Amino acid sequence: MTSLRLSNVRPWGGDPADLHIANGVLTGEPDPGAEVIDGAGRLVLPALVDAHAHVDKTTYGGPYRRHTAGSSLASLIDNERTHRESLGPVAARAGDLLDRYIAHGVLHVRSHVDVDPVIGLASIAGVQEAAASRPVSMQIVAFPQSGLITRPGTLALMADAIDAGAHLVGGIDPAGFDGDPIKHLDAIFGLAADKGVGLDIHLHDRGTLGAWQIDRIVERTNALQLQGKVTIAHCYALSTVDDARQGALIESIAAADISLTTTAPGTTPQLPLARLAQAGVRVGLGHDGVRDLWSPYGTGDLLEKVLSLAVMSGYRRDDDIDSVLRLATHGGASVIGLPDYGLTAGCAANLLLLPVSSTVEAVTERPQRQVIAHGVLL
Repeated sequence: MTSLRLSNVRPWGGDPADLHIANGVLTGEPDPGAEVIDGAGRLVLPALVDAHAHVDKTTYGGPYRRHTAGSSLASLIDNERTHRESLGPVAARAGDLLDRYIAHGVLHVRSHVDVDPVIGLASIAGVQEAAASRPVSMQIVAFPQSGLITRPGTLALMADAIDAGAHLVGGIDPAGFDGDPIKHLDAIFGLAADKGVGLDIHLHDRGTLGAWQIDRIVERTNALQLQGKVTIAHCYALSTVDDARQGALIESIAAADISLTTTAPGTTPQLPLARLAQAGVRVGLGHDGVRDLWSPYGTGDLLEKVLSLAVMSGYRRDDDIDSVLRLATHGGASVIGLPDYGLTAGCAANLLLLPVSSTVEAVTERPQRQVIAHGVLL
């Protein structure tokens, strides 16, 4: 039995307290023989949760590459498909990125991983290999980045990916990119129902077209009794319809217990976070890509995304900034379904200690931090 006591720490910026850890779990029972770490009044947070990543795409650890893609989604996808073979093994690149994640306290990740007739399941295997040797929990979404209906054979490969250990079925812009929204949604929902898994669907389509697809997703979620197992990523339509339509969409999303993820986009209005919270919709935050063929941005520190989202949402009040940090912690944990997450007894001891006095300082300063994974100080 291994035990640890964190003395004089401030969970979520509250009053000073001691946290007790035994066998990788927070416990309310002190152990006189525990190793003691003096927290010196530092802030303690639960480990960060990246609820929307693409770790198979990263070029992290390699040389800088010029951005060569056009601005459209199709151009970005085609550019990546053209150049991805030159990037080197997925396991090595994803592993380098996961090391950066872990160093910054990101210990839980949901990653969309490409599946298509050219690469097959190679990227799935590479991400599994990278995650297996590191103290990070990884959920893999079998993701038809290059299209599903437009790429015959992809659906069968996605079924194979689930059989090989992927956790969820993915989808991408059933109307705006794949061109046949009904066929696309029927295919991915049918696969998820057949395999008994959830879905995580990219939806960049804006305005009325995107809103129409949200309605179709809600219908299928309810018809197949998949409430609580469906996530819509990006969901730009919610921010680009009028107020009444937005309210009706939020009501139906909440009633179907569909969760959302955002990546703090710079090209469209941010999700209506306060309205979603009031309706009880689960929302998580993610990096999206980190230094890849889509974008040169990202360092593996999710607190940078928290800061970006807070700034782009126009937040200045402490409680508003704190609420964005919760998207990268408890919000993400609720989206990906972590059963033992938090700072109370019985939760897994996945923590980070930061030399600041408040959650706002953690976001605005993004200081060096100590990370505890499964009760072990890294």
